[in-house]
Amino acid sequence: MPFCYNIYIMTKADFKRLSAIVAGFRGRKIAVFGDLMLDRYIKGSVKRISPEAPVPVVRVTSESAVCGGSANVAVNLSTLGAVPVLVSVAGRDAAAAELSSLLAAAGVSPDSLVRDSAFRTIEKTRVIAEHQQVVRFDREHPALLGQAARKAALAALETALKSGCEALILSDYGKGLLEPATIKAAMALAAKRGVPVFVDPKVEHFQLYRGAACITPNTMEAFGGMRLTVRDGQEAAEQLGREIMRKLALRSLLITQGEHGMTLFTRKGASAATHHIPTRAREVYDVTGAGDTVISTLALTWAAGAAPEEAALAANFAAGIVVGKLGTASVTTEELLESAKSWLKTA
Repeated sequence: MPFCYNIYIMTKADFKRLSAIVAGFRGRKIAVFGDLMLDRYIKGSVKRISPEAPVPVVRVTSESAVCGGSANVAVNLSTLGAVPVLVSVAGRDAAAAELSSLLAAAGVSPDSLVRDSAFRTIEKTRVIAEHQQVVRFDREHPALLGQAARKAALAALETALKSGCEALILSDYGKGLLEPATIKAAMALAAKRGVPVFVDPKVEHFQLYRGAACITPNTMEAFGGMRLTVRDGQEAAEQLGREIMRKLALRSLLITQGEHGMTLFTRKGASAATHHIPTRAREVYDVTGAGDTVISTLALTWAAGAAPEEAALAANFAAGIVVGKLGTASVTTEELLESAKSWLKTA
């Protein structure tokens, strides 16, 4: 039986149940299909404003690079002990080589990546000073991603699913790989093998994910995906969620609401049950990549035998951890259980 939790209280029995689920993470194979990128960080300090223009002068103290987009989803899975199979398209360039090295170092095989010499690997560079992002500049050319590369990626995904993957995550960053035809084909491949699909959706593709096990839009994406004006308040969010569940025939829906927590909708016959999970008050350093952490934790917990309510709660714990870290980050099982234990201590 799934553990029953009050939104403010976790019992010792609940924690024991969650611990058993987390222990089952190791070795579970999860497919990740979507846009990948290389995230660069230039960090420094600001002591003055430029005499050339009204902008801060950043004195650079360090530079680093990490996996971004679907690559970050895969890294999150690996950090939690799973075996991610990352399927995407990268160029034949220096950024792709660096990304492959970073993936390998994080325990993610780059072997299922399709290499396309006509495509430039996407790079996002963030300049951060005094823990604040000053500017971001992107190098991307989605139009260069051709149909041959998409077809090759779908073939690689089919191979991955045949290898025993227990879930498929579609990581949609709107960078070219996930367009209507590939979305339809990817979901059909998963349905053929009975593999549940979890989606971090883009607004323009929102209604293409009909029949997914769960999609995880934020509030803006949820309203935008349904072509509705954003409305504030929990009542509006719950009305919206029930309409999304009905229209897209989803098994579940998780709307992330920032400091207001998350609301999970699960199918109960012809209707949808609602479960609201609040956040804990804590200092937020950076929300970069938080959606990647949510979708990876949710899918993995589900694959490990959790009920949707349990998977959503675990995703909430993970999100609370990662926003307290600067830059694109991931969560370990030890951190996840420690976060859950803190709820137990304050019950």
